[in-house]
Amino acid sequence: MFTRPAAFHRHPADREILRLALPALGALVAEPLFLLTDSAIIGHLGTPELAGLGIASTVLSTLVNVSIFLAYGTTAAVARMLGASDMRGALHSGLDGCWLAVVIGTGTLAAGWPLTPWIVERFGPAPDVAEQAETYLRISLLGIPAMLLVLAATGVLRGLQDTKTPLYVAVTGAGSNVVLNIGLVHGIGLGIAGSAIGTVISQVGMATVFVVVVARAARREGASLAPHWPGVRRAFGAGVPLIVRTVAMRIALIITTVVATGLGTAELAAHQVAFNTWILLALVLDAVAIAAQALVGRALGASDVEQARDVTRRMVQWGVLSGLALAIVVLGVATVYPVLFTQDPEVRSLLVTALVVAAVLQPAAGWVFVLDGVLIGAGDGPYLAWASVASVAIFLPAAAAVHYLNLSGTPGMVGLWSAIGVWTLARLVTLEARERRGKWAITGAVR
Repeated sequence: MFTRPAAFHRHPADREILRLALPALGALVAEPLFLLTDSAIIGHLGTPELAGLGIASTVLSTLVNVSIFLAYGTTAAVARMLGASDMRGALHSGLDGCWLAVVIGTGTLAAGWPLTPWIVERFGPAPDVAEQAETYLRISLLGIPAMLLVLAATGVLRGLQDTKTPLYVAVTGAGSNVVLNIGLVHGIGLGIAGSAIGTVISQVGMATVFVVVVARAARREGASLAPHWPGVRRAFGAGVPLIVRTVAMRIALIITTVVATGLGTAELAAHQVAFNTWILLALVLDAVAIAAQALVGRALGASDVEQARDVTRRMVQWGVLSGLALAIVVLGVATVYPVLFTQDPEVRSLLVTALVVAAVLQPAAGWVFVLDGVLIGAGDGPYLAWASVASVAIFLPAAAAVHYLNLSGTPGMVGLWSAIGVWTLARLVTLEARERRGKWAITGAVR
């Protein structure tokens, strides 16, 4: 059924893949440092503050994740125009994505500001926790337009085959976030509000740098900076399928936590650590997927289907081998890694079990991530939306079986992570089927 990865020998595209993937990996790892930094700094204020951050960060991360299409869709559109040797058109497409980010970000802020107490209340926190969550969320919403603009502008530069600039901006932003938060929280004594203010300032600073970089490129090519609303509407229309894809994936991830909660406290604790580890591993694999978005989009824009297929085959090899390398690392540290998180021997044992299953899944996950990136780069959003919904539909019975069999302990953990394996393999089958048929390889400046 699957295209068998050929022997891994030197390939002409290797240098470009590394040139794009390595900086992208750095930027992907740097971005989560915002909330990790806030957690470390706020954790020293007290338990209510840290719990409040947990609620607010869940809301904010959901908003950003649902809007990730701003980066992915813009990357594909810009790369395709670049491949067609239309730099001005590429920047026009990128600017459409940036203006869409401003519109969505402003609308989210306008809606979220008055709804902040209601949103926090949905989580059912204690009054002191609710107060902290509302404070952090209300201030942080001010940075949402900037954060979404960062996503879109990152997509512009990735589409232009530049992943170094987003890396530099992400690392600088994360560093400034640390300095600002320490100063505002502990130096001035603003508490959790100081952490939110520091993060917003960093986000606005990052967005400003991106705007300057993109604006300079636009002026150099004679592209207008004014919003072109038909183009903005097209950018949103192209992004809707990616929103469906992302929402379906988020539903699957939420269900895994729900099922883990039903297994027991120890199982939930072990699953959360394993799940966060899985997310970290996904960032590594996503770097190759970002290279896939940029290179495939450019090849199709240049009407070079053979190049697009050849690069796809090579990146599948990169994805599988990257997954294999991660599997070896995880298996190597599986017995000692849990010590970093808990002293509970039961949780440690369950975590080892989950990590072993997660490690086995990494080569398939690497394959999935690359194919996902290929189809995003090709602008094949409608199929990705369908495939994501279908794979979640296949996953649901497996997750439900673990829940209704009332498993616990090691069998429950194996069952839950095996259900995640079913989801991963379902995604692989649907995406590989599409790649083999080649219907995604539509050429030209505009799909």
